[in-house]
Amino acid sequence: MSATLAGDVGGTKTLLGIAREGAPLTHRRYANADFPDFTALLAAFLADAGSPAAAIHGACLALAGPIADDGRSARLTNLPWLIDADALGARFGIPAPRLVNDFAAAAMGAVTAGPADLVTLQSGEPLPGAPRLVVGAGTGLGMAIVLPEDGGWRIVPGEGGHVAFAPADAEQARLRDHLAAGHGRVTWERVVSGPGLAAIAGFLGAPDLAPEEVVARAATSPGGAEARALAIFLDAYGAFAGDMALACLARGGVFLAGGIAARLLDMLPASGFVAAFNAKAEHAAIAARMPVHIATDPLLGLKGAFALALR
Repeated sequence: MSATLAGDVGGTKTLLGIAREGAPLTHRRYANADFPDFTALLAAFLADAGSPAAAIHGACLALAGPIADDGRSARLTNLPWLIDADALGARFGIPAPRLVNDFAAAAMGAVTAGPADLVTLQSGEPLPGAPRLVVGAGTGLGMAIVLPEDGGWRIVPGEGGHVAFAPADAEQARLRDHLAAGHGRVTWERVVSGPGLAAIAGFLGAPDLAPEEVVARAATSPGGAEARALAIFLDAYGAFAGDMALACLARGGVFLAGGIAARLLDMLPASGFVAAFNAKAEHAAIAARMPVHIATDPLLGLKGAFALALR
């Protein structure tokens, strides 16, 4: 029986899965530190899954790192692994494995997610043929525009996270100046990311904390610096998403991917995110007509890679 292989390869963990015709997705999670390279990891997965490589007729690997211009190799950003599609194809007999950036796969997973895997922050008035925007705050700040094309989807990667941060008020202006003292140019990613959340908390006088610790303290001490940091973070996240959505007129919908939005699922609806998203002066009515959803599926990137493997 023919099968499709997909992978979501990050700096610390890898999700690999196989989908056989008419059968549910089989997937496994691996710690990258347990393997010397990706070839060894893939060999272990194929053995664990009991699937001969010869049965695989299509493959897509979503990688946390830049893809070479020819699309045939990539070096992971936070791990010294070079992944070569042609070498993998020759080693395992897999025809033309496709390599994509991990956020491209997350974007595909987000726009093809079912209603059960989406939480709506703003219903808006969606236009079926209009662009979609996917943004995701995590270790960094990713974005991609997704366009309907020939009954499917075309993903246009972007680097909006590296656009200059635009403060919305005096406090955010002081934050920008604080970050500029250490980094020079301040981008949105310096604010809207896991490290950004920790940096905001530090700016407000909180101790040196990991992002998840900031969130935990914000939940238990609503009057503390961590809670204020989280409020600033969510306001900035909403402003960024709204600006990028306005730039591409994402009337098809805006999707929040990445682990931070899913972890803040209970806090986002009551936060300033939507108000900041819509605060677009004379274009506020346009922003308010854009649907905004949170993609909650933990297998978002893996499922997106499967969708890309089948294209």
